[in-house]
Amino acid sequence: MSIYALKPKFQNLLRPLVRQLARVGVTANQVTVTAALGSIVVGGVAAAGYYRLFLLIPIWLFLRMALNAIDGMLAREFGQKSALGAYLNELGDVISDIALVLPFLVIAAFNAADIWAFALAAAVVECAGLVGPLAGATRRYDGPLGKSDRAVVIGAFGLWIGLGLTVAPWATWLWRALVVLALVTMGQRVRNGVAEAR
Repeated sequence: MSIYALKPKFQNLLRPLVRQLARVGVTANQVTVTAALGSIVVGGVAAAGYYRLFLLIPIWLFLRMALNAIDGMLAREFGQKSALGAYLNELGDVISDIALVLPFLVIAAFNAADIWAFALAAAVVECAGLVGPLAGATRRYDGPLGKSDRAVVIGAFGLWIGLGLTVAPWATWLWRALVVLALVTMGQRVRNGVAEAR
């Protein structure tokens, strides 16, 4: 089961805060842009190379998940849906993923090609989900390595590096396993989207 399935419960916890934000005039698009910019800043700081800075990644990923839930709730429940918001939401997610994965390139124990492959695979997974409406299906979120699942995995890597734990030689294979899971996720989204559109 994907962590995405827990989203409704998470949203219920955030609903009082969302009401307060809407009351003071905060918009969904402002929250979306903040999440993307925050990811770029955190990724840039972590890439400075001091391993303790990687602890910022799991902390920020939790906040980013909250911001992603908040912008969606503001859009849906407070009449803030817009074409610009749809673009910002989808592009912001891809940009954030890339910004928070690439800092691991500075970790010598990891293979740079694996990091790039995972970043690319994550982007392709989201593209596979986005094609759903164009093919006559809904936006697809299914699969074992969706956005929320990737956040947990990247956060775990950040915690691992940030705590200064030894990176064993086999650790690079974890990235390769994640690439495989991303490809499985892409395949599942395409297959289910095609089946839905029939």
